Amino acid sequence: MEFKKIDDLVWEIDKDFKKGMNVPIRILATKSMLDSMDKQVFDQAANVASLPGIVKHMYVMPDGHSGYGSPIGGVAAFDIDDGGVISPGMIGFDISCSVRLILTNLEEKDVKPKIKEIVDKLFRKIPSGVGAVGNVEMSDEKIREMLMYGAKWAVDNGYGWKEDLSRIELNGVARYADGAKVSQKAKVRGRNQLGTLGSGNHYLEIEVIKDENIYDKPIAERLGLFSNQVVILFHTGSRGLGHQIASDYLEKFNSIMKSRYNIIVNDRELAAVPFNSEDGQDYYGAMGSAVNFAFASHQVITQRVREVFSEVFKKSPDSLGMNVLFHVAHNRATLERHEVDGKIRNLLVHRKGATASYYPGREEIPEPYRDYGLPVLVGGSMETASYLLLGSEGSRETFCSTVHGAGRVLSRAEAKRRYKGEKIKEAMIKRGIYIDATSLGGLAEEAGSAYKNVSEVVDVVDKLGISKKIVKMLPIGNIKG
Repeated sequence: MEFKKIDDLVWEIDKDFKKGMNVPIRILATKSMLDSMDKQVFDQAANVASLPGIVKHMYVMPDGHSGYGSPIGGVAAFDIDDGGVISPGMIGFDISCSVRLILTNLEEKDVKPKIKEIVDKLFRKIPSGVGAVGNVEMSDEKIREMLMYGAKWAVDNGYGWKEDLSRIELNGVARYADGAKVSQKAKVRGRNQLGTLGSGNHYLEIEVIKDENIYDKPIAERLGLFSNQVVILFHTGSRGLGHQIASDYLEKFNSIMKSRYNIIVNDRELAAVPFNSEDGQDYYGAMGSAVNFAFASHQVITQRVREVFSEVFKKSPDSLGMNVLFHVAHNRATLERHEVDGKIRNLLVHRKGATASYYPGREEIPEPYRDYGLPVLVGGSMETASYLLLGSEGSRETFCSTVHGAGRVLSRAEAKRRYKGEKIKEAMIKRGIYIDATSLGGLAEEAGSAYKNVSEVVDVVDKLGISKKIVKMLPIGNIKG
């Protein structure tokens, strides 16, 4: 493997690495991160770089590791006016897997004595784990409306506050959604999963901001963050509905892309069709429906979190300052305008295990944050830390994209071989992180040692000026599937 060193944190693989590549690959990483990446990452990145209409570079973020079709931590942009494609495998099965941060005006000293009660009640109120069933009854008409209106539907139905919408990407509604393009099987799979966490790396954490972990105090203060503050961060997506949409369209695209569009891919997991085709628009509309499912599901969870804190502290959520700070996704394709080779182009930016990081002034940023840059929420492992960043000017280079998390270094199977869930739980509680989990096997899969060091990952994008560090948040309570 030959890497061209662009600078200490940027490495390039030439187009001659694999026949058919249309653009080089750029990897953002320290040398040690680069050396530790599994080699399948580079082969998968080369396959993405061979897709029609891709421009500039295929990017791999510092949290990159191999995935289905595309690397996790992969970013690729396609010119929709020049044959650019849309590829479900470059978006992921958990469409619009997202992270949301809720503030409180409580301090650690207020919450720590009650942490077991809070976590236990959250665990009962918010279903988690494989096949978790939610407590929101969904008729066919409600599903149709929810897939069209996302978080707005949820707020209109009593899940959250109107003010929440201005603090969510797309203001909580993917307006290109088309529920008619979602199969009945997908709707059935999603029917009972609204407001659930699921399994894998999905979780809800109660976290604390220590004074030494506030990196820009003036900005943090303007965002409503302060020393010793308790916040709630959770991570989930479109669950079975999104998974079924991805499966449906991967199967369809594999059957039509060669005969209908003369597209041949290196890996059938990257099946693709032109974005501007009828088939491309069908998937885009279905993907938007999954985005809206995730928006609505996060609203239901937000409501449950507010209810639990209100019950424990005998105060209203409003008096506890339980505002949404932001909600950002990391598995989506988004239409954006970027300058490439001196020309503004209409691009479909695919981010798989990568997060948008719009620099200040971009129209995609919801109004409250437009002058700051897009808030970026980076979840670490359940044992370590999470970060709030802001999009910075350096993100012009990466199609306004950055990391989404720590990134795995061990497969789930290998983590389960090495670690025991009960021992991880005991160690976490001993370290002051109270945890409730549906599955001890799931805990083993998500052991902190199965992931890269999230602080080192974040430092890369901070030093490159892609995203700016604002605060680090440390866990004191956790629920997991």
